[in-house]
Amino acid sequence: MKLLTAIMLSAGILSPAFVATPAIAAPAAASKSSAVKVASVEGITEYRLANGLRVLLFPDASKPTLTTNIVYMVGSRHENYGETGMAHLLEHLLFKPTANFGIKKGTKSPVEVLNQIGGRFNGTTWYDRTNYFATFPANDDNLKQMLALEADRMINSPISQDDLWNNKTQKGEMTVVRNEFESGESDPFRVTLERTMSVAFDWHNYGKSTIGARSDIEGVSVDRLRAFYKRYYQPDNAILMVAGRFDEAKVLAQVNELFGKIPKPTRVLAPTYTSEPTQDGERSVTIRRTGGTQLVVTGYHVAPASHTDAAALQVLGKILTDAPAGRLHKALVDAKLASSVMDLDFNHMEPGYRLFAAVVPKDGQTAAVEEAMLKALEDIKSNPITAAEVVRAKAAIAKDTDLVVNDTARFTIALTSAQAAGDWRLFHLRRDQVETVDVAAVQAVAAKYLKPSNRTLARFIPTDAADRAEVPKTPDIAALVKDYKGRAVVAQGEVFDPSPDNIEKRVQRSALANGMKLALLPKTTKGNTVSATVQLRMGTADNLAGKGTVGAFVASMLTDGTERLSRQEVKDAFDKLKANVGIQGGAEGVTATVTTTRDNLAAALDLIAESLMKPAFNANDFSERQREFISGTEQEMTEPQPLASNAMQRLTDTFPAGHVRHVKTLPEQLAEEKAVTLEQVKAFHKAYYGAGNATLSVVGDFDAAAVKAQAAKLFGNWKAEQPYARIASAMKPVAGQKISLETPDKANSVLLAIQPVPLKDDAAAYPALLMGNYMLGGGALRSRLADRIRQKEGLSYGVGSQLSVPDRDPAGLWLAFAISAPQNTVKVEAALREELDKALKDGFTDAELADAKKAWLQSRQVGRTGDAGLASRLAGYLSFDRTMAFDKDLEAKVSALTVAQVNEALRAHLKPEAVSVIKAGDFAKAAAGAAGAAPAAKP
Repeated sequence: MKLLTAIMLSAGILSPAFVATPAIAAPAAASKSSAVKVASVEGITEYRLANGLRVLLFPDASKPTLTTNIVYMVGSRHENYGETGMAHLLEHLLFKPTANFGIKKGTKSPVEVLNQIGGRFNGTTWYDRTNYFATFPANDDNLKQMLALEADRMINSPISQDDLWNNKTQKGEMTVVRNEFESGESDPFRVTLERTMSVAFDWHNYGKSTIGARSDIEGVSVDRLRAFYKRYYQPDNAILMVAGRFDEAKVLAQVNELFGKIPKPTRVLAPTYTSEPTQDGERSVTIRRTGGTQLVVTGYHVAPASHTDAAALQVLGKILTDAPAGRLHKALVDAKLASSVMDLDFNHMEPGYRLFAAVVPKDGQTAAVEEAMLKALEDIKSNPITAAEVVRAKAAIAKDTDLVVNDTARFTIALTSAQAAGDWRLFHLRRDQVETVDVAAVQAVAAKYLKPSNRTLARFIPTDAADRAEVPKTPDIAALVKDYKGRAVVAQGEVFDPSPDNIEKRVQRSALANGMKLALLPKTTKGNTVSATVQLRMGTADNLAGKGTVGAFVASMLTDGTERLSRQEVKDAFDKLKANVGIQGGAEGVTATVTTTRDNLAAALDLIAESLMKPAFNANDFSERQREFISGTEQEMTEPQPLASNAMQRLTDTFPAGHVRHVKTLPEQLAEEKAVTLEQVKAFHKAYYGAGNATLSVVGDFDAAAVKAQAAKLFGNWKAEQPYARIASAMKPVAGQKISLETPDKANSVLLAIQPVPLKDDAAAYPALLMGNYMLGGGALRSRLADRIRQKEGLSYGVGSQLSVPDRDPAGLWLAFAISAPQNTVKVEAALREELDKALKDGFTDAELADAKKAWLQSRQVGRTGDAGLASRLAGYLSFDRTMAFDKDLEAKVSALTVAQVNEALRAHLKPEAVSVIKAGDFAKAAAGAAGAAPAAKP
């Protein structure tokens, strides 16, 4: 789970634990009246129960999944002195057992329930709200369990001292959250943003990170946590969303039965009233920490997300930072001052903040970056916004919006941000507002907010005539949405069965004369969406020698324009086609993916083919990509996780220096990236790219005959100069190795435990080994390793294991991983080894296997409901003539497994003495300050 430290790419925050409280009972005073319909917008209907709970129902029969999302209108904005991080810490505790889920004998804990129903779930905390969501196969039993769980933990989570922190056992969820805090403290970007926000706000809680202060995480009392929970986790402060395949009347009755019996609280929630004063001068902050790259961040106070200015600011953000035409991109990236730029919108309910950031190479000049950045941001008056810029930005935003709306599960989660801003209908209002934004509106917000006195720079400058940005207050949101009707409901798709048999029955396979293979699965979809995957395979072990880095550069530039179109024109064209496109890969091949609509598919495939076959390879774009590669590697050279991963790959590498799959050290990789030339990139593309060994798969709403004809026209005569021969995977049979890497001044450490497993995925033992690993460390928050190291010991925020077994070569790898504070790494390793020994010695139980089977099988079903993922799977299978019969057979074998077979497979293939361990962290500092490892006693 990831704590939403907004753009930061930081993280959410899932949670785990509770104490016994009475089951949800319907006291005599509780109302049982029917739910009242409040509003209906574009297929989403809001109801309100008598106790104040808002309920959104969003039926969509086109996919056999359900998504539940419950949003509580409480976040870090509501925390008081000494309570920073409390909303997030509480979110963690709501995944712990309750009297009705996990404590009472015979019941399952929240995490067990979520895994058992095959749910893809999480919880997140942000400034204005906390939410808990899950997507799982649609059936009555799954939904009943999910609704019962959410109703129960709304009021019955015990929030116990033992779950938070037990002084006697020195264990609890507090240390898990503290480790998440430590992980963030190792991230230069996250730290820089937190410091920027803290300087920008004098009084408002938006200036405090949602993760909280370490001292508050360690010191908050369970009584304050419990009081916070009882105050805010109530029906009148929540909105429950249910979306997917369900009967609306039936589900509404279920919700009313389960949630309606919860009494409406008598307490009254007082609104927060702290208002940030108008900033009266530039402010600045400097952070000096270990890191591989530099950052320059500039921020401005802006209107709340519900204000009409927010739409114009969204358009302005695109105009400034989108690549390649964005003004900041041109001023910084094209000018070779920065490797990338970004626009960060925090979506605050109250007057908030907007940040613009630039990643600067290690040897870059931050003063020059700052000068160019401020000129681009604050000189818009003399360099006005153009109509072309506004049109381009609006097209990009419209494309992104449509892609969200057409994916019901994703849309349901996206409504969280709108609700956090004040009401879920603000999503639709913002969409409508963006469509009406014009040049004057964008120019106005730029002049209004992007000014020196509203910027972060800590200087006081006397002035006779202050030019300050007066930020408007949050508007009357109820009035904004009161009469909003929205647009027509998006067209629904067919009821599609995602079983391997049905997929295999519907898929159409064929081949072109040049060898390219096709897999087409036409079906009607919501919004007429369609996803396609093109995979190119190239080269041999001999002819690719020494060309690994060059091949990666080629793949990175395939969306940077064509011989006919500039980089910006390609991006604009895809945006107008509402096509979400990605091209990734390296020297051995590339994968191009697109999700768009039926009417736009042909044009999108034309443009993808043009990008693959006739890339521009512009010198300026090459220079930009090279800086990105170099900056990324420089950053990795100081971080625990990349260093540990690189060491692991080198430990198991069987390929000699020069081989395309040889794993280089990070300094070697950096040197190669610096040495790549544009001429090498062009030569590689000319020699290796072609469609003779390619595959194309399409899933969704399209004309199969038309796509086959188009594929033949686009790719039928495209052949590579160099031959192709698949390179077999290999894994060095290392055993019992120990590697420890020092990463000074990093608050987090990484531990990897590995053992090569010489199997491929058709091995007789594979299904049993798969389930053995799933129970050991593969389940989401629910496995032997997670139960011990995260839930019980509280040592790690992220812990688990993976089994990676190739489809054609016996070169598998078992991997266990954990992050922790460096002073706890020894404990983590000991606990990991103990759990592995115990699993091998005592084995798993019938009950564990039954739960694991159900969770794994249902998660597989959910995975096949995504058209883009299914298209990727079909394309990959085409390369070696595998069909969905493999999936059916594997799932049947898993279903038939006995616990004896699983235990036997695990003992046969995992050997504790053969496990190698790689650790990376600031262990020297941890050793010097070992006394700081134990947290202070709790009050």
